[in-house]
This record gives sequence, C-alpha cells and structure tokens, in this order.
Amino acid sequence: MTSADFPRATPVELTLLPFGSRPGEEEQAGGGCGAGCGCGDGHGDVFEHDPLECGLDPDLAQLLADGGLDPVQVEDIAHLAIEEDLDGGVDVTTVATVPEDAVATGDFTAREGGTVAGLHIAEAVLSIVCTDEFEVERHVADGDRVEPGQVLLSVTTRTRDLLTGERSALNLLCRLSGVATAARAWADALEGTGAAVRDTRKTTPGLRALEKYAVRCGGGVNHRMSLSDAALIKDNHVLAAGGVAEAFRRVREEFPGVPVEVEVDRLDQIEPVLAEGADLLLLDNFTPEETREAVALVAGRAALESSGRLTQDNARAYAATGVDYLAVGALTHSAPILDIGLDLRPERRD
Repeated sequence: MTSADFPRATPVELTLLPFGSRPGEEEQAGGGCGAGCGCGDGHGDVFEHDPLECGLDPDLAQLLADGGLDPVQVEDIAHLAIEEDLDGGVDVTTVATVPEDAVATGDFTAREGGTVAGLHIAEAVLSIVCTDEFEVERHVADGDRVEPGQVLLSVTTRTRDLLTGERSALNLLCRLSGVATAARAWADALEGTGAAVRDTRKTTPGLRALEKYAVRCGGGVNHRMSLSDAALIKDNHVLAAGGVAEAFRRVREEFPGVPVEVEVDRLDQIEPVLAEGADLLLLDNFTPEETREAVALVAGRAALESSGRLTQDNARAYAATGVDYLAVGALTHSAPILDIGLDLRPERRD
C-alpha cells in the first residue's frame, strides 16, 4: 500500500506569531490527571492559566487544549527540542546544501502500522522553526490506526526550516505514537471485559503530560499525573508509618480531600484498609486466583487495580476476575517507537 491509496485532507494555513512572543511566560503549566483519569475527579481538566496564551497559532493551540494538553507546555517542549538540536548554532548541512529561497512539501509517512499520537505536537515543533507562514494538510487524527505507507501529515514551508525541524518533530511523533500503539494493544486485549489498562508515573522526565496523552489516544486511561493529585500508599510508606491502616489514617488526616489508593500484597491486608475507607486498592503481584478472592472480599466497596505479573497473554484472565484496572508501566517506560519518516517532495522556488 502506498500514500497514493489514501485520501488527502483540506490544507490548513497557519499564521505564526514571532519566536518568543508568548505572553504570560512566567506562568506555570497546570497539572492534574487529565481526561480518562481513574483516580480523581477531573481536577486536571482546567488549566491554571489561559491555554491560548502562547506563541503558537491560536487554532493549533486550541486543538492541543481540546486534547487535554497545555499549549504553553507543548510550546516549551518544542523550543527545548529545537534549541537542543541547534545548540546555539545553525543546521550546517541544510544551510550549505539548500538554497535560502527553496520551498518544499514534506509528508510525514508511517513506515509501519500502529496508532498515531502527537501530530499537533509535531506541528508545534515545526511552527517555531519556520520563518514564514506554512501550510498543513492533516490526513489522520491522533488515535487513528494507520498502515505502512500512509501519509499522516503534510507540511509546505521553506525547505531549510522543514529539514531543520524534521528530527525534533519526528522524535516526539514517533515516541508518542509508540506509546499509543502499545496502549492500543493492551486496550484491544481487554476489549469487552469491563477492565481498562492504566498507565503509571514511569514516564520520560519532562514528557509526562505528552506520554499520558498518548496513552489516552491508544485507548488507555491515566493514573495520577503527579504526586499531588492523589495518594498511593506503597510498601515503603507502610514501613515508615508502622502499618497499612496507620499510613492510610495519616494521609486522610493530612489531606482529607485527596483520593487515596493503597497497595496491598496479601489478602489479610484488605479488610483493615477497607474499614478505614480506601478509595482504591492496588493488588500487587496477586495471581489471578488471588485476585478473584480479593474481588469477592471487597464486594464493590472500593475500586481494584492489578499490578505486577501482567502480560498481554494473561491480561484477560486478570480482567475476568472483576478488577477495574490493570496497571502497566511498560506503556510508557518500554514502548518502542512507531517508525514514521518525513518524505520530501521535489522542491519548488518562490
């Protein structure tokens, strides 16, 4: 199958603001779990600032915000990626080989099948490099399944700018599409069971919001975005507090409005925690048989999440026990990239 087999979209022309013109630069990005969070109540849905207060094209910023991403944070990441690649200089290969007035169209094309995520993020990266307006054709949307040879996004702009931003845009697009593809494989494995695959905080530093967005694109749901969104009492907290129930009581007293999840690794730990009022229990390294016993014991008094020992081969066995979530850190810490490339069409001169 080739790119010619897929329909083309209507061009979208973006008008860019000058580099570094973002107002409100001192404001910080908002947190929260975002759409699909399983531990909270949507407290991440509202940004702490106007999400459109950035140097990105307003329409692109709105698309990012509609996806639960902070355009200000995306712009910051885009700047960081480009600045790292240029290291205070210029793209010496491109400047030497490409005429300054050359204009070209580049097609971001899938080299393998998977689920795509990060297309608007790739646009944001390119937009901060481009010195003139550029035209975008969006052929697919984040969350779509794509096939080898399928054109995902086409960008027409100055050739030098396109080539300078190519690798930074692809690094993010391939990474996020890989996460979305991994999440989709787990979501497919759980389809029809009533259980959902959920991510963890095992994310790339600085890219958590983007990677968790990619999980949502792949059909997964998000756990907490940060340590402040919800409490998760694990074995080290239990040791420090002197017991599971005591750890739970201390969190409730200190932060009464925060959702609390408690990790348990034995069936006899469940009842004391339930008696304290835990919102969710993390069943750590339980077998499917033990998980089934835990589900019967809890009897709907709290949500349940399985963690450890999970593979796509045994996912349905765990889901069949009645748990609500399967926690899979590999969605973000071990997902391979989805191979996507940029194919440059023949150049034209202004």
